[in-house]
Amino acid sequence: MKKVAVLLAGSGVYDGSEIHESVFALLALDQRGIEYQCIAPNRDQHHVVNHLNGEEMAEQRNILVESARIARGEIMALDAIDVHDFDGLVIPGGFGAAKNLNQWALSGPEGLLFEDVKKLILAFNESNKAICGLCMGPTVIAQALCDLGEGLNLTVGSTKEASPYDIAGISGGMEGLGVSTCEKTLAEFAVSEEHKVVTAPCYMMEGSISAIQKNIDMAIEAFAKLL
Repeated sequence: MKKVAVLLAGSGVYDGSEIHESVFALLALDQRGIEYQCIAPNRDQHHVVNHLNGEEMAEQRNILVESARIARGEIMALDAIDVHDFDGLVIPGGFGAAKNLNQWALSGPEGLLFEDVKKLILAFNESNKAICGLCMGPTVIAQALCDLGEGLNLTVGSTKEASPYDIAGISGGMEGLGVSTCEKTLAEFAVSEEHKVVTAPCYMMEGSISAIQKNIDMAIEAFAKLL
């Protein structure tokens, strides 16, 4: 049985991992008979957001502890795992990916990529293991694997359909790092065959929860074929 690590960044779209994306990814893996282990950095998240009104709250939370909400407690600290125990890596999106894994949401492509996250992604890539990035997850991959250059082709969405985010700007930022990007709608995903990387837009685009689930299912199917 194949086994993959799922890198979470907290719990909740505005300050952690996007819950729908995370759960749909876990479900898609399980439906294909792929074992998964949720992992997360064991440090404080960037900030805490009230998901009812979008306002920042005057408190601090731990990324690993918050991610355990999604993982139902079945989670390991990022620095406690051995990459050799896994066949691939999945990175769901949400603003937590862009605040707690890197800090693209704060400073764009010049934002900090946390060293533990960079080492993890590099280790999977250097071991020729598959990686899947959803939503803002591709920005984390782009920063970690920018030395691969234009051979790495990623997507965060399309300007041809409705999106609440600056798809062109984010894509341009990734290209500025040296990687290639392509436009994919919510009915599509991108595969960088040479480097075994799958990316999909998910909630970067406007869409129903059913459309998001289908997009993730397609991406995980492609990812499973690369394992």
